[in-house]
Amino acid sequence: MERRILLVSSSRVWGSGYLEHAAEEIRATLGGARSLLFVPYALADWAAYTENVARHFPLREVRVAGIHEASDPAAAIREAESLFIGGGNTFRLLDKLYALGLLEPIRQRVAAGMPYLGSSAGSNVATISIKTTNDMPILEPPSFEALGLVKFNLNPHYLDPDPSSTHMGETREERIRQFHEENEPPVVGLREGAMLSIRGEEIWLRGTQGARLFRRGQEPLEVVSGTRLNELVGA
Repeated sequence: MERRILLVSSSRVWGSGYLEHAAEEIRATLGGARSLLFVPYALADWAAYTENVARHFPLREVRVAGIHEASDPAAAIREAESLFIGGGNTFRLLDKLYALGLLEPIRQRVAAGMPYLGSSAGSNVATISIKTTNDMPILEPPSFEALGLVKFNLNPHYLDPDPSSTHMGETREERIRQFHEENEPPVVGLREGAMLSIRGEEIWLRGTQGARLFRRGQEPLEVVSGTRLNELVGA
């Protein structure tokens, strides 16, 4: 079966409810699945997070259950109809995935066709590494290496430089350029409202916003929604 992956920049965009802007892409990715295993490890209160997602998930016909309620999380992944990893702190999320030994079970199930939804931190951990997350390292995972479902990195919630701003700190673009001083993988800066839809090996940019593509030794490239990214990211 082909891979079915949706990597969303943010669960909310201005003027709409939880994941409403991604509802149709979520429906297409789930492909008729009626149950969803939710991974809440990016936040501290797993029960409250899961309850909130179950209450506000945009597809009302889909039943949401939290992986934290399972006695064997790896077995829960092996049996899941579909998987959703939510946003929060990426370091905390990846640390827990390592601690519970969940990286390889997720890789295997996604390769076998289980739909994977990620939002923010959940999208970050789907990539090669979490080196381009915006989050503070509140925990130290065993490695920054992540699931590697795609062969590039993401920067969710990407913000363009504001020429009128008086802020003197580094822009996202400057930080990603620093990443490329030490690392090779391309980085897709996903603006809020943008998402990546993956079917098999095909990678498409979807959503109401575009993205900014960063490649080592090259100038950033503006990418519009509806673009096939395979050649651009070397996939």
